Amino acid sequence: MTASVESADGTALARLAAAVVGARLAERPVPDAVPQRPALTAVGASFVTLEAAGRLRGCIGTIEAARPLYLDVIRNAQRAMRDPRMPPVVAAEWPNLDVKVAVLTPGGPLPAATREEFLAALRPGVDGVLITDGKRRATFLPAVWAKLPEPARFTAALLAKGGWPETEWPADLTASRYTTVEYRDPAPRPAL
Repeated sequence: MTASVESADGTALARLAAAVVGARLAERPVPDAVPQRPALTAVGASFVTLEAAGRLRGCIGTIEAARPLYLDVIRNAQRAMRDPRMPPVVAAEWPNLDVKVAVLTPGGPLPAATREEFLAALRPGVDGVLITDGKRRATFLPAVWAKLPEPARFTAALLAKGGWPETEWPADLTASRYTTVEYRDPAPRPAL
């Protein structure tokens, strides 16, 4: 995972994600110039979140770094436009579309033998969390804490997202935490 992205690099990533979304909506070629900044060409992991007038329109990302960070952002921006949980983003939404890029920073294991142990180890407002039982997995970015600030509600929603019952703790559950640094390219935008 990317260890450090300077503010200017993060701003460039958010602008890149917005340019990719704008190009796809306008049916133009996606930008593909290789950035000259080492932080952007280093292998990294990111999430791209699209919101229109405060409403989630797509959020897709990568937990494990597998490609240069700028390519990860390009890939996730295109995929976020077609998040399978909602209708695809359309050109009419462009003027009100906020584009966010969350760059993942190194994390580590999170105790999860019991619900109580898991809840006690959480750092509200800080941790992004990935849970898995080997068959299913679910993750929440640290930004989700703004909507679910109580650890018990955060955990229940994360379990529900992964398809587990909220009332019983899954056997063989493992968890890891990560942090993110978020960069934005906000609306308003001129029409395409």
